[in-house]
Amino acid sequence: MKRVKLQWLARGSCRHPAFMTMRGASLCPTDFPAMVGLIRHPDRGAILFDTGYDPAFIEATTPFPERLYRWTTPVRISPDLAWHAWLAKHDIAAENIAAVVVSHFHGDHVAGMRNLAGLPLYCSAAGLGELRRPGRVRRVRQGLLADLVPAECDADCSFFENVPRVALPADFAPFTEGADILGDGSLLAVPLPGHCKGHWGLALRDEADRAVLLAGDASWSIEAIRRCVPPPRLTTALLGETEAYRATLGDLHAALTNNRELAILPSHCAQAAAAYDSGDAV
Repeated sequence: MKRVKLQWLARGSCRHPAFMTMRGASLCPTDFPAMVGLIRHPDRGAILFDTGYDPAFIEATTPFPERLYRWTTPVRISPDLAWHAWLAKHDIAAENIAAVVVSHFHGDHVAGMRNLAGLPLYCSAAGLGELRRPGRVRRVRQGLLADLVPAECDADCSFFENVPRVALPADFAPFTEGADILGDGSLLAVPLPGHCKGHWGLALRDEADRAVLLAGDASWSIEAIRRCVPPPRLTTALLGETEAYRATLGDLHAALTNNRELAILPSHCAQAAAAYDSGDAV
């Protein structure tokens, strides 16, 4: 795999009881950061993996029924998360962003897409199809806010499902193949079903030659992967498919157990983010 530089950056957070993300966890409200992958590709430039929260999320959840999303999952979006302020904070030039990869279309992963319209978008056809299906109440129940992804983005999509599959290195076992979205072996999209329709992760090798799997919401925490403890059925059945979610979690557990140098980064886990930033295993 061609090496890339990865920065794993927080962009906003939400707050809800931890037990909703892992059986047996605390009933107390817990902050969950929304992480964004800034991938600096040696040839393509800057590529974003998801976008985190954005002030556009507040606008999109102002009317009903969309406001129910914000009420049930309170968010924290500070002024420094405004698009250009956030880019400047992390030394990202807007004109250098070449593309965006979307793990899935829940609001906390695509809230910044209004700022990226016109760029190549790598995503799941199944996920985009759910976002564009009619029914505002249905979409809110599924965590989807169609207004966050401008319709003009659809013309710029390259779908994971249509990309040739290649073998993954042994570092990622039991995951065996991924979609080579750039055609150079640097970024391999990996299906991680269960959380919602069209949910994928991204396998890469960073500049330190470490295998990294960006796991999206296939788990909310590295602790849940390490212990192989899923969320309660209420959570998984509401958003996706419980049995598929648990099978994916089992594969992530096996990958973490079998490959001690593999960095698995769930999109809402502060512990995994801190460990990766410091160069430690988790």
